[in-house]
Amino acid sequence: MTAILSLRNVSRAYVRGRQRVNVLENVDFEVGRCEFVAIMGPSGSGKTTLLNIIGGLDRPNTGRVRVAGEEIGRLSARQLAQWRSRHVGFLFQFYNLLPMLTAAQNVELPLLLTGLSSAKRRQNVRILLELVGLADRARHRPAELSGGQQQRVAIARALVSDPTLLVCDEPTGDLDRAASQDILDLLQLLNAEHDKTIVMVTHDPKAAERASRVLHVDKGRLSNAGPRQGRISEVMRAAL
Repeated sequence: MTAILSLRNVSRAYVRGRQRVNVLENVDFEVGRCEFVAIMGPSGSGKTTLLNIIGGLDRPNTGRVRVAGEEIGRLSARQLAQWRSRHVGFLFQFYNLLPMLTAAQNVELPLLLTGLSSAKRRQNVRILLELVGLADRARHRPAELSGGQQQRVAIARALVSDPTLLVCDEPTGDLDRAASQDILDLLQLLNAEHDKTIVMVTHDPKAAERASRVLHVDKGRLSNAGPRQGRISEVMRAAL
């Protein structure tokens, strides 16, 4: 399987007063193209820091991070922001939708930084809202949507620029069990039928079971929880 993400000897530490806190230590791992990886660990274990480094929101003190063949540690802050807009779709626990915008307008936001025409932007938004099952909610604002529907809008927004990676930080953490299952079903669909590469941090063992591979972070060190299970299907990328 071709590696789309590679971390080599990645370490990250912070200084608090006179104390140096090692958050990640010599992390090495790869994520294959079209893989769905879950990262678990107790609070303070370093898993969110690891996710932020993968998504280019943080930089390691040592080591290399390569995504789609590009070493992102060599990029300037401006280049890194441009890289994120092309390669990473972020999905967070609390949706981060703008309350005064409709679902369609929230999904369109990442495309406003591109050179796409308004007609093409609207077409892409329509395709993504259909994909997440919310075509009939395009004109609704977040307050008019359930938590699960808001997270579906957030997923559509994360995917609208067709990123290389979908990076998810506790995507079901603010949802009830039924809505959580719906979101996990959708993530599995995106992985299995649309070949989306997904890296997800979660506290929920039930959510982690949906991934093809589970990793554990504890005290800054990464370990495998089990063997990789391939789940790759043919792509309909042109539809996105």
